Amino acid sequence: MTEARAAVLYEANQPLSIETVSVMPPQAGEVQVRLHAAGVCHSDLHVMKGDQPLGMPIILGHEGAGIVEAVGPGVTSVAEGDHVIPIWRLSCGVCEYCLGGKPALCDVGTAMRFTGKMPDGQTRFRSGNGDEILHYAGVSTFSELSTMPEGAVVKIDRDFSLEKAALIGCGVITGLGAVFNAAEMKPGSTVAVFGCGGIGLNIVQGAKIAGARQIIAVDRVKSKLDYAGDFGATDRIDSSEHDPVEAIKDLTGGAGVDYAFEAVGLTEPIEQAYDATKKGGTCVVVGIARPDARAKINVNALVYAEKTLKGSIYGSTRPRIDLLTLMEMHRAGKLELDQLLTKTYPLSEINEAYDALEKGEVARSLVLCQD
Repeated sequence: MTEARAAVLYEANQPLSIETVSVMPPQAGEVQVRLHAAGVCHSDLHVMKGDQPLGMPIILGHEGAGIVEAVGPGVTSVAEGDHVIPIWRLSCGVCEYCLGGKPALCDVGTAMRFTGKMPDGQTRFRSGNGDEILHYAGVSTFSELSTMPEGAVVKIDRDFSLEKAALIGCGVITGLGAVFNAAEMKPGSTVAVFGCGGIGLNIVQGAKIAGARQIIAVDRVKSKLDYAGDFGATDRIDSSEHDPVEAIKDLTGGAGVDYAFEAVGLTEPIEQAYDATKKGGTCVVVGIARPDARAKINVNALVYAEKTLKGSIYGSTRPRIDLLTLMEMHRAGKLELDQLLTKTYPLSEINEAYDALEKGEVARSLVLCQD
């Protein structure tokens, strides 16, 4: 075993504990990755707050980038020294969802997220007294070193910044994927984005790239609305001061928008996004809500107005293809990443990073796992 520092969650609504853990070497079909950077994402916060109940202790983190340190027997797609992005929705590659182009729906990845264990039913993390520590989403990027399945990593070019690669791994691919894959947005469309955190900002950016003529950003935090303007929002609505549905209809001549996206994970903005969608329009829910959340939808509007209501996980993407495409888009100057990264924190300040996330002080931030 190798020792590494990690941020461990022992109990919901308690700070993450920075401590030294033991990381077991990769077994057959596994790789060990030394993480360079990990994304500070709201999905992990849901677990920290108890909105998404999982077993504990657990090492969170699902967005990141690093370098392969070791590989187990049978691994062929990567080798020691390769730069990689972890995939937080592992896929088997042979089920109906994988073969149908929807690998994020694969049951293998779903099971790993909820069990916190590797496919063999064991974990690769141990505490100082030898107790098991659970994995998160199969990758646990809030650790200097993490052992994960070979299928949970994508090899990338060594000359691409690991910090930028970490941003792409969840927030960017989820936001742009919601636009291009889930909504299949048409140029010249009108768009509303409810929630302008890391994913919402990338929905805004994706809508701009897709050629939307009007992009309306909705949030309760002024700084997030300011960020949305930087990424292409043409109009901004503070939902703490205005009814967003009425405001959106005022801005669209009473019709509503062609596409509405919800990136918060709360029932009220889900309902508002649906109500703000015009006849024949599409509402895409991206935010992760509590397991018991139930939104109220006007079913008659679904029928008479022929609206489409759908969800999107991981941007409805094919990560092994789409992550590389996004990197090339950035190289070509078509995808903004530099402006997205507001601040970096050392691993020891991960709790401060999440405080800043909750206060809306950052567009997207990273924890740097190595000193």
